[in-house]
Amino acid sequence: MKYKDAGVDIDEGLKFVKRIKGKVKSTFNDNVLSNIGNFGALYDGSFKEYENPVLVSSSDGVGTKIKIGIEMNMHKGLGMDIVNHCVNDIAVLGAKPLYFLDYMAFGKLKSEIAEEIVEGMVEACKNNGLALIGGETAEMPGMYNENDYDIAGFIVGVVEKSCILDGSLIQEGDIVFGIKSKSLHTNGFSLARKVLFDSGKYSYSQHIEGLKNSIGETLLTPHKSYYSEIRSIIESCSPHGFAHITGGGLYDNIERILPENTDVIINLNWEIPTIFKLIKDAGNIPDKDLYRTLNMGIGMVVFLSPDDKEKIATVNDVVEIGRVVKGNGEVIIKGVKD
Repeated sequence: MKYKDAGVDIDEGLKFVKRIKGKVKSTFNDNVLSNIGNFGALYDGSFKEYENPVLVSSSDGVGTKIKIGIEMNMHKGLGMDIVNHCVNDIAVLGAKPLYFLDYMAFGKLKSEIAEEIVEGMVEACKNNGLALIGGETAEMPGMYNENDYDIAGFIVGVVEKSCILDGSLIQEGDIVFGIKSKSLHTNGFSLARKVLFDSGKYSYSQHIEGLKNSIGETLLTPHKSYYSEIRSIIESCSPHGFAHITGGGLYDNIERILPENTDVIINLNWEIPTIFKLIKDAGNIPDKDLYRTLNMGIGMVVFLSPDDKEKIATVNDVVEIGRVVKGNGEVIIKGVKD
């Protein structure tokens, strides 16, 4: 018996690597010291422009959003998802992204699908100014069904030690701003899939009023990178903190960075995108669960001193959503019922 008879095609893997080499290498910069195919990736860490550089790292996955990509045969956006999600997670600390590594596991490797995913990663890496420095692609029959796959990502960035934004500067009187999202990000898809498709009446290709594209295409809208907005705010203001609204929604992600002696009061003064309303109605989901699962149209939260209120006005898709008050580290969203 050959390895291929057990479900692992080494030749398909080699073909895939050859197909992506040039695209991946297009993300390299002068700090990348290794070529594709080495056992480890090398990156020059001299950081001469930093006085006290601190490395910032994060990892994440795309989750069950992948199931919709498989159903729709649309895979590129999922590659963008994993890069942008990881970029946001370190950018909120004030970090500049440096390099990214990916992990993909397939029930049966199909090089054209894997290449499409990597194309999304490459595009997102270029947009965020980081190198796709390495990765791993595994074929795992028996672990995954033939058409299934999974994607994870790992990122490293750098920040000046004195410029780290960890929420410790947040104080009573700060104004809370939200940057509008363009999608569900990469969170809440187990709930969305269940209420819309498993127990609901909708199909992936269905069009409804208020959505520019089909339901499936809308759900696959890539997770936005907020890196350019964050850099713009850091350069023009003195932000006290950022919160990336992912799993846990507005409640849990804001609470993660709140000092224990403060609360945040959020006002629902932005237009909730149609896709979130559709999910709520399809599942008759309680408000509190909804706002703890989905971002509800606010993808990034910014904490600023009132003195910086006018400076943030130049950032696109920003809306004032609340205030910081004395409290016990809790988030209160007015109009949301338990």
